[in-house]
Amino acid sequence: MKKTAFTFLSVILVMMMFLAACGNSSKPSNEGKQGSTGNANQEAPKETEQPKQEEVKLRVFSTFGGTDAAREAFATALDEFQKANPHIKIENDVMSANDDGFRTKVNTDMTSGNEPDLLFYFIGADANEMINAGKVVALDELLDADPEWKNGFAPAALNFARHTDGKIYSIPMTGFYEGLFVNKALFEEHGVELPTDWEKMKTAVKTFSEKGIIPLSGPFDQSHYLIEHFVLAAAGSEGQNKGLVDGIEPNWEKGLAAMKELYELGAFPQDAATIDLSMAGNYYSEGLAAMILEGSWAIGGWKDDTKANTTVLPFPAIPGGAGSGKDVVGGFGTGFYMSTATYENAQKKDAAVLLLKHLTSKDTIKAIATANGGTPAAQGVEPEGLPQAALDGFKMIGEAASISMPIDSKVTPETFNTIRANVQPILTGEKTPAEGLEAAREIELANKK
Repeated sequence: MKKTAFTFLSVILVMMMFLAACGNSSKPSNEGKQGSTGNANQEAPKETEQPKQEEVKLRVFSTFGGTDAAREAFATALDEFQKANPHIKIENDVMSANDDGFRTKVNTDMTSGNEPDLLFYFIGADANEMINAGKVVALDELLDADPEWKNGFAPAALNFARHTDGKIYSIPMTGFYEGLFVNKALFEEHGVELPTDWEKMKTAVKTFSEKGIIPLSGPFDQSHYLIEHFVLAAAGSEGQNKGLVDGIEPNWEKGLAAMKELYELGAFPQDAATIDLSMAGNYYSEGLAAMILEGSWAIGGWKDDTKANTTVLPFPAIPGGAGSGKDVVGGFGTGFYMSTATYENAQKKDAAVLLLKHLTSKDTIKAIATANGGTPAAQGVEPEGLPQAALDGFKMIGEAASISMPIDSKVTPETFNTIRANVQPILTGEKTPAEGLEAAREIELANKK
């Protein structure tokens, strides 16, 4: 009996010692720590509180507004960044790229000292003034200092972004292509061949016009896509790249003359003189137009049935010109700029660099490219769930004889606006193509002085 009691008490004692050991193991131990006295009753040192990070405010101005297909994806990227960096407050300032006021606002902000911290803007002639004025900073040092970030971009994307001085002032997210988007269902329904050459294009225009369907949706004022495609189809890549400084390329005149030829066949909407690009896109989306000249970003904004019935083709070569019929407008035409004022601001610089890297990360680029069907600027990124029209666009780019940036990247904004202003007078016969282009060249020469 005594032996049994002794054994029982021994077991109880062992259990108590085990429980005591477990209880002590949850407390911080001073053993092995510098300055430890070994006193079991000594309190563990308190954790030092991290200093609160100072709040930083950044303004991001971009074209991810209006009906832009990537608007929500961009807003989500900003929200993700703010959750991870609560001390950085972001003002998401947006306008549509199709809004002529966008360029005006950028120019006003840059000249009035109200520069956004990060600006998503056009690459090329549009940026010359703010680069020459030192309003934005070259980003080469930032790229070189972070090889993992820099090497994540497709080399072609960064090369497209290089300014004429060889420096990189903007970081692209997605590239683009432009082309002739056609509603295959309308072509099949009315027994019309796809416009793969000029004669088929004229036949399509005449047929759809007679049936009360808009053949080619496009406005006369915001005639960006009309101008660059008709000129490229006539002049080819080499002729299109010449610009206007050294004289008027004769094939530019042929391109505008060809536009007039289609106008006289009833190619454009009856209200083409008053509508804008958004309304032209709406006509196509609603199935009221058989064709539209647009960019890859437009696909996401169309109705599902229109999107499903759409393919994209190079604009057909114009007879007598230098175009091949496989010349395409495309490249990386926009990117993020950082203002010099922000870069030189010790409080803002690190936050702005952190945000820039987030917005141009592979994950963000994939989200934007998936939303707008653009060509990812990052290597190894493949957009998901794209419609067939977007895949047709990638195929078109892959088979292109040449890929050229738009005309408005080759001339000053004032020059391009002059060409635009002369589209309607040329189409209605008030001016000849030569007269319209000469007026634009005068502006170009005046701006080059």
